[in-house]
Amino acid sequence: MTKANSGNRTLQITALVAIVFGALTVFAGGRALFASDAAIGDVVPFVLRFNFMAGFVYILAGVGLLRQERSAVWISLAILAVTFLVMAALGIYIQQGGAYETRTIAAMTLRIMVWAVISRIAWVYIRQARAR
Repeated sequence: MTKANSGNRTLQITALVAIVFGALTVFAGGRALFASDAAIGDVVPFVLRFNFMAGFVYILAGVGLLRQERSAVWISLAILAVTFLVMAALGIYIQQGGAYETRTIAAMTLRIMVWAVISRIAWVYIRQARAR
């Protein structure tokens, strides 16, 4: 397998991760937003709404990555940046005594890590593909 094929495979897997992550985010967020399930705990409304809407953008980024579109790199970086800002807002909310679930912090941390990796892979492989 050549280095170009390996990079293409890496980008395809990354794109599929973004799409699946997006679909799961939309499903879980939609369930929490639209179901009357009291078992979801102390929801932070702005985080829940952000995550639900971001799930659709995750899918968009994943499709762009599959198509090796340069815009997918910028979408991925924007997702990372905005997720970081929402995490900062969550920190302020918690500092002010807002009710939250520990899993919300864990989920936001996971999102930042996932999009940091996706953004890096997108940056490297799409830029390399464009340079050829």
